[in-house]
Amino acid sequence: MFVVNVEAAVYKDDQWLIIERSLKEDHAGGLLAFVGGKVDTEAGNSTNILEESVKRELFEEVGATVKGEIQYVRSTSFTLEDGREVIDVVFLCELDDCRPFVKSPDEVEALYWLTEEDILNHLKTPIWLAESIKEAEALRIRKQAIPAAQ
Repeated sequence: MFVVNVEAAVYKDDQWLIIERSLKEDHAGGLLAFVGGKVDTEAGNSTNILEESVKRELFEEVGATVKGEIQYVRSTSFTLEDGREVIDVVFLCELDDCRPFVKSPDEVEALYWLTEEDILNHLKTPIWLAESIKEAEALRIRKQAIPAAQ
């Protein structure tokens, strides 16, 4: 059975909300990442569980709330060091007028607003974040172009 993980590709003014994962984290501690985490099991039937998990993770880790639509970017799979299989789903979103902060120091060491170029050139950027940021940036640009084309 897979562990399902979600990530929030949050942008504002051509910068991305990136965290440095806490060194206390078992997986990828000290590396840069989008805010995210595991999808929790819920009793009964759930709707929009992935999107709701993104919102929960943003609030729990950096005290932020989402504005508007959450849009699918990509999904990948990988194996953790302990052998568990993970499905990771990245969503593009914007924040309400809030100021993110390190709310969960056990999960987040630091918080940054970085450009795509800053992220791609950072020494602590793992390959999976580099690939996700390229796809999220492409989707963000397409999304911005839609109102102008109408």
